[in-house]
Amino acid sequence: MDANIPFIPETITVHLGPPASNAENVTIPFIDYIANVASSEIYPTWPENAIRANIYAQTSFALNRIYTEYYRSRGYDFDITNSTGIDQSFVNGRDIFENIYQIVGEIFNDYISRQGNVEPLFAQYCDGVEVTCNGLSQWGTVDLANQGYTPYEILTYYYGDDIDIVRDAPIQNITISAPERPLRLGSAGDAVRALQIRLNRISDNYPSIPKIAIPDGIFSFDTEEAVKKFQEIFSLTPDGIVGKSTWYRTQFIYNAVKRLNELDSEGISLSEVTDQYDDSLRPGAQSIEVANLQYLIDYLSAFYDTIPPLAIDGIYGPATENAVSAVQRTFDLPVTGVLDLDTWEAIYRTYLGFVSTIPLRFVEGNVVPYPGIPLRLGSSSEAVTLLQEYLNFIATVFTELPTLPVTGYFGTQTRDAVLAFQRRFGLQPTGTVAAITWLAVTTLYSDLYNGSRLREGQFPGSDVGA
Repeated sequence: MDANIPFIPETITVHLGPPASNAENVTIPFIDYIANVASSEIYPTWPENAIRANIYAQTSFALNRIYTEYYRSRGYDFDITNSTGIDQSFVNGRDIFENIYQIVGEIFNDYISRQGNVEPLFAQYCDGVEVTCNGLSQWGTVDLANQGYTPYEILTYYYGDDIDIVRDAPIQNITISAPERPLRLGSAGDAVRALQIRLNRISDNYPSIPKIAIPDGIFSFDTEEAVKKFQEIFSLTPDGIVGKSTWYRTQFIYNAVKRLNELDSEGISLSEVTDQYDDSLRPGAQSIEVANLQYLIDYLSAFYDTIPPLAIDGIYGPATENAVSAVQRTFDLPVTGVLDLDTWEAIYRTYLGFVSTIPLRFVEGNVVPYPGIPLRLGSSSEAVTLLQEYLNFIATVFTELPTLPVTGYFGTQTRDAVLAFQRRFGLQPTGTVAAITWLAVTTLYSDLYNGSRLREGQFPGSDVGA
């Protein structure tokens, strides 16, 4: 299941007082919490359709608090309060009405959402007598039920015709959304993509935060720049590294600008939260990600006798499994042969440590190893300058490839040149330069440069056009 799709938590932690009060937290099963709220707010003698409509609203309200990490993004250690001015009524230890508990048992894993949106609806409601609001009127549901309205018709009466009831949502433990390790230059994955999507949306309200050209899950230079500006605006250390404080601050501001905790929420679409990355690579995998891994391990083998050199073929076969195991032994990690997060961190950070000592400046005829940071639309660095110089030289031989200005900025011309190169030489046409594309560019550049300097009768040894 996609971790970003709403689910029903096994438990919920309730703060027994206003958010900032020194009150007790209680953690109880979610089903018991909803039954308690329903027993505290409505009457068991109400028509069943009215009871069901209220339970749908109560469930959706609580799930919205949990899904958006409304309180945890503010630094609290609970999911919801029992303060009726801002949350729902919950009376710790109260008796539960039997018929209400039976209904809750049937529908506690159903919730309301807007059509086209993922997040549970912030199903605002009030009693409709002492307090009125823009959402559901609890006493009003009784009148509608007595008129023959179904639970869904009651909900559409108050929340509009564009709602759905999501049924039988899966149940699982709550986990915090913050990544296990800080995100920084070179990080990749769904957490990076979620961060990029948030920053781009926040930048609509705070235009000084630069847009990230492609929210593709690759933490490149444009993402770092956007993070630094966000941190500067919101009084965080502007280091471009996303730890828990920056992660939850972006979530808090993102929730606010999209009004996710309001009835008229802008909403979150499925495309914004669909996972695109696998957290680990394992034997049997065949992909460009495997090839990039092999490049890094092969580079490290030159510095560690305990790590064998590795052919770069994109296949996670026995040789790659053995090399990953060797890395794990070298860095005192559990030896599994599977590339988990700890192993990737050890490989990647060690590689960056080596290449950071190599000057990134263009010297005719010389090439440098992959700089460690994926280059793509929006990147701006000396590494981009090197890439542009290499591509331009290659284009003097392969004239079907475009030339481009050497600016150090990875704009659309550079992306198109990269795509043309990738297509010409059988690489996956991503428009992004990670380890394998960098290796292909620098190897071909070196071969062509050395070939152009050969004396009469010499031969470079390989057909670079093959």
